[in-house]
Amino acid sequence: MRLSSALALVGLAATSLFAGVQAAENSDVLDLTQKNFASTVNGEDLILVEFFAPWCGHCKALAPEYEVAATQLKAKNIPIAKVDCTVETDLCQEQGIQGYPTLKVFRNGTPSDYQGARKADAIVSYLQKQTQPALTILNAETVADFSASDKVVIVGVLPADSEKRKILLSVANKLRDDFTFGVIEESEDLKAGGVVLYKKFDEGKNLLEGDFTEESLTEFITVNSVPIMDEIGPNNYAKYMDAGLPLGYLFVSTPEQRTQYGPEVEALAKELRGKMNFVYIDSAKFGAHASNLNLKESWPAFGVQNVQNGAKYPVDQAQDLSIENIKAVVDGVLSGKLEPSIKSEAVPEPNDGPVKVVVAHNYKEIVEDQSKDVLIEFYAPWCGHCKNLAPIYEELGEAYKGSDIVIAKFDATANDLPTDVPFQIQGFPTIKLRKAGSSEYIDYNGERTKDGFVEFLAKEAVNKFEVKVEKKEAEAEPVQAEDIEHDEL
Repeated sequence: MRLSSALALVGLAATSLFAGVQAAENSDVLDLTQKNFASTVNGEDLILVEFFAPWCGHCKALAPEYEVAATQLKAKNIPIAKVDCTVETDLCQEQGIQGYPTLKVFRNGTPSDYQGARKADAIVSYLQKQTQPALTILNAETVADFSASDKVVIVGVLPADSEKRKILLSVANKLRDDFTFGVIEESEDLKAGGVVLYKKFDEGKNLLEGDFTEESLTEFITVNSVPIMDEIGPNNYAKYMDAGLPLGYLFVSTPEQRTQYGPEVEALAKELRGKMNFVYIDSAKFGAHASNLNLKESWPAFGVQNVQNGAKYPVDQAQDLSIENIKAVVDGVLSGKLEPSIKSEAVPEPNDGPVKVVVAHNYKEIVEDQSKDVLIEFYAPWCGHCKNLAPIYEELGEAYKGSDIVIAKFDATANDLPTDVPFQIQGFPTIKLRKAGSSEYIDYNGERTKDGFVEFLAKEAVNKFEVKVEKKEAEAEPVQAEDIEHDEL
């Protein structure tokens, strides 16, 4: 059910909308608790809820953006709220919250994950799209304003009973979270039977040519909605990840470097549109991201990331950064002939401690040993949860020493995963069990106690090994993962 657009009811709705729900002083963000959560989210056509922890750095960064969005959306009769998971632990467990912040959109009580960026304008735009029909019916008076209403707008010129309109509606329903769609039966300015994508960058608009199918229309939108070469940052990072195309980064530290190297790379980006995306990245702000591409922090620099499997292809920094060297790497990536760069710590010698140390170069030897069950922790040295887990994990390793159940750890900041591993690390610590005789990985989501791990392994491991556990009264650390910051991208 969509939010009512009857203007006569807006004043009354604003008066009664938040009855029984308290917002913090001078805040338009509602505070929800176990007592008022169900009645609030079930009573709203649309509401955004943030599940947070006060100590979480990402939550602190989001807070001012969230406040701005709340004020703007309140005027549009769209409430947004928050839940403190350090207080409302049962409620957050019921909602399946495993990391902070988690944002969920509730439609009449039914949740879905928020897919937008964590900036005020992105939050407002995302929720406004949720209140609109997937496909807005336009006329000669409304089409011009509608076409300029968002950064990317798709308009079809299609008869009401045509098969093409059904196709446009189907695609609009699938992509409504990301784009604004409209349709008009006929227009003097637009080609009948076609689709035009309006955008506030590059050439301004694109016309769909060739086949008109769900697949071709989706590809047309996906390709043309991304600028030929944009500046990457927090607002659009997720969009490039979701696009699925290899991503080429040009790191520059000065306007002069951008002027010198940008035009040739932009020409390459235009030539390869639809095959690879290209972006500028400000090394003054996000230079640490170079290590994620196995590049040194020396500018300018260029590297390509396969966003689907995490493979990295840096341009050799021992050579001058030339368009020829960039093209050689790009061509190698697209042809599949270039081997990815693998970052790895040295293989530890010896490696006979209670917890096996896994690095990129011994990953397959240890983790994919089919005779063993392997419980592996993917961690970051700076992660507070990982530090708290360390002594428990060492004790666990001692308990299983000499068995066919291996307890292992992998510093995911200093080593690359093999590209054929069927997952990427989204938070720290991430703990998985790779069963003996199988390529399957099972997520560990239990309590981070010795008891919790032992019970899990007794149930899930193929190899059986009895470990006695002394029950302790100490409270287990909440199960949650610290978000990977992607160097603030």
